[in-house]
Amino acid sequence: MFNHNLRNLITGLALALVATSLTAQTDQHFDGKSWWDYVKVLADDNMEGRDTGSPGLARAQAYVIEQLKKDGIQPAGEKGFYQPIKFVSRRMDESQSSLALSSNGKETPLVLGDDAILSTRIDAAPKVDAPLVFAGYGLRIPEMHIDDLAGLDVKGKVLVIFSGSPAELSAALSAHYQSTLQRAKLLKETGALGYIVIPNPASMDIPWERIKLSRLHPSMGYADKSIDESGPAQISVVFNPASAPKLFEGTGHTFDEIAALGKDRKPLPHFPLNLEVHAKQTLIKQNVESSNLIGKIVGSDPKLKNEYVVMSAHLDHLGIGEPINGDKIYNGAMDNGSGSALLLDMAAAIPKLKPKRSVLLIWVTGEEKGLLGSHYFAAHPTVPMKSMVADINTDMFLPIYPMKILTVYGLAESDLGDDVTAAAKKEGVTVQPDPEPLRNLFIRSDQYSFIKDGIPAIAMKVGFEKGSPEEKLNQQWLHDRYHAPSDDLSQPVDLQAAGKYEDIIRDLTLEVANDAKRPEWKPDSFFRRFADQQGK
Repeated sequence: MFNHNLRNLITGLALALVATSLTAQTDQHFDGKSWWDYVKVLADDNMEGRDTGSPGLARAQAYVIEQLKKDGIQPAGEKGFYQPIKFVSRRMDESQSSLALSSNGKETPLVLGDDAILSTRIDAAPKVDAPLVFAGYGLRIPEMHIDDLAGLDVKGKVLVIFSGSPAELSAALSAHYQSTLQRAKLLKETGALGYIVIPNPASMDIPWERIKLSRLHPSMGYADKSIDESGPAQISVVFNPASAPKLFEGTGHTFDEIAALGKDRKPLPHFPLNLEVHAKQTLIKQNVESSNLIGKIVGSDPKLKNEYVVMSAHLDHLGIGEPINGDKIYNGAMDNGSGSALLLDMAAAIPKLKPKRSVLLIWVTGEEKGLLGSHYFAAHPTVPMKSMVADINTDMFLPIYPMKILTVYGLAESDLGDDVTAAAKKEGVTVQPDPEPLRNLFIRSDQYSFIKDGIPAIAMKVGFEKGSPEEKLNQQWLHDRYHAPSDDLSQPVDLQAAGKYEDIIRDLTLEVANDAKRPEWKPDSFFRRFADQQGK
């Protein structure tokens, strides 16, 4: 009896020590220093901006794998840590391409770059001559009784649309229906040939002078056309808002009228334009190969270790491009050296905390080319898709001022919103939904590739209050540094904010990994339908 009681006492003490140890570990705080050390390597000039398929990205990937091996992370790719993907790079040969508008037989040439950009995100047709129709926001959303194409004859025509959505749409739903896949479905349904998109001046991340430089970076598509989402589009044009008035001449409407309505997310008119577009598009193509990197932390619970919490971040950026202020290396320190470095910190920290579920760490490629790496992984998962319970994505979380607010994309869509709210509260941080719905951020990073396959997903950034000095700093960062060489290691960062953000991400991941119940979409979430379609 004595020995039995003693053994029980010893066992109880041992379990208590383990619990105390785990609590102490989760109570430890990141200080941002190890994160910044990783960023300094990934965003060094030696990495040459980490363009998809480039030697610089390959060097960054080798560095990530070296760190993973040190931390004892197991490979989970098709070839060790690697998941190779074959792409086709596309660049517009502007010397052999042109764009013009015509009305009543009079043709007006447009200046590529200054007036408009011929997008290479699609496999553009060599020649397009077609009438133009203004289709408002270009949305067809049956469940909201919205159809901007109602009453319009658009077959064989090109749609001119204004980027945005009416105010009754949530940020998440608005973003979803402006995605490449939904735009492609609309073209297929209506027989329209493509789009001319006018960015909303009220929500442009960067000025047109920098946007026009970006057209010189190559775009990419898949060598495997079966997973291409661009659909039947023959032409895709981004039109400079400053030049947009010429599209509306003689219609009884003005671009100023359209822009004012769009700024306030009011309904837009839709009507035929008195114009035709004439495009000659000559693409220069090149085969490219790049890889996702995938590692895993094996779960500690025999019943749960075959399920995965996915943590994702894109490692690629824009590479070497047109110089701005004499600098041609687009280092991508915040976009997305920041998220890639965070995953390395998680790779070092989480195994010590012995999560019950396994954790899948994915550094995707080709995000800057249109979420290509994450979409490929969703189409060719290296673990069963149904075994993935959630995706926590980190992209350009911008710790550039103290963190008091956490902006959560998808906050109201799934149980993950409740979990991250609790994790943030522990750090004295409040959460808020997307304060900038016009920017469509819910679909502009890799979490969206998982959402489309029914997996609850979430993304977060260091937030700001509307009208605050932090909002001004955020907007200034976008204007000056987003997709520019100045997103480099010389910029100021707030290490304490980065550390607090990492604490929240770690605690959120552990909560999802250790909860016996899988996260679910909220009953009223639009995105629940994707889980239902997958039988999840």
